[in-house]
Amino acid sequence: MRDFVTLGKRKAVLGMIHLQPLPGTLFYQDGSFSQTLETAVESARALYHGGADGCLVQTVDRIYSAKDESDPARTTAMGLIVHAIVQATGAEFQVGVQLMRNALKASLAVAKVAGGSFIRAGAVVGTTLTAHGMVEANPLGVMEYRKKIDAWDVKVIAEVDSMQFKWFGESKPTAEIARSAKYVGADAVSLGAPDENRTLEMIASVRKAVPGLPIILAGYTNHDNAARLLAAADGAFVGTCLERGGWGGQIDVERVKTYVDIVRGLEGKG
Repeated sequence: MRDFVTLGKRKAVLGMIHLQPLPGTLFYQDGSFSQTLETAVESARALYHGGADGCLVQTVDRIYSAKDESDPARTTAMGLIVHAIVQATGAEFQVGVQLMRNALKASLAVAKVAGGSFIRAGAVVGTTLTAHGMVEANPLGVMEYRKKIDAWDVKVIAEVDSMQFKWFGESKPTAEIARSAKYVGADAVSLGAPDENRTLEMIASVRKAVPGLPIILAGYTNHDNAARLLAAADGAFVGTCLERGGWGGQIDVERVKTYVDIVRGLEGKG
C-alpha cells in the first residue's frame, strides 16, 4: 500500500478525475464505461507525468443517495477504474476514492481492494444539507467497517467546511469540526471557500486548534492563487485549472507541470 503524503514532507498536489455516470446509476449510458475508464487513466497519466502527487477519482453521477450506500455495479466499476489507474502510474502516486455523496464504506472497500491510498469523506462527523438531501455522518459505522476490512492504511480526508460540507444546525467553528473529525479517526481535513481570505482564516484556526493535522484545500485553487494558499496548507485538490475546456475536460499535462512548479517553489520556505 502506498504511503499517504503527510505534513512536513511536501505539499500534496492531488488532481481531480471526474467520472462520467457509472453503471448502476440513473444517467449511465449503456456501453460508455470503457471510454470512461480510458479517459480516467489518461487523466491520471497526465497528472503523474506532470509531477502531481496523486489524484482523487470522484463520481459525477448527477443524482446521489444521501445515505452511506452504493449500487454494486457502480462500486465494481469504480474498483476497476482505480485499479487501472494504480497500474498505470508509479508506486509513489497517491490514488484517492470518492463515491459521492457519502458512500464511505464502499469508498474504503474500493481503495483497500484496488490499491488506493485514501478516501475523501463528504461527512465524517455532523450533518450537512445537500441538493440530494440531508447527509448524516455515521463515524461509528464507518470506523467499524474500516476495522473489519483492515483498512487503517487507507487514510481518511474529512470535509469540514467546503463546497461539499457545511455544518447543519447551530453554528460551529471550523476548527471545532476539524478536532471532532480527527477524534473519530480522520487522518486529514479538507476545507476551503471561494474567498481567499476566508480560506486562510480557516486554515489558521485549524492549525491553532489541532496542531499537526494535515489540511488539504477543497478546491478553489488555480495558477494565480496557488502560491498564496498552499503556503498555508499542506496540499490541495485541484480540478478546473488543470482541465482543457474547464470543469470535466481532459487534464492537460503542461498545466499540471506549471501548477506543480509553483507549489514546489514553496517547499523549504518558512
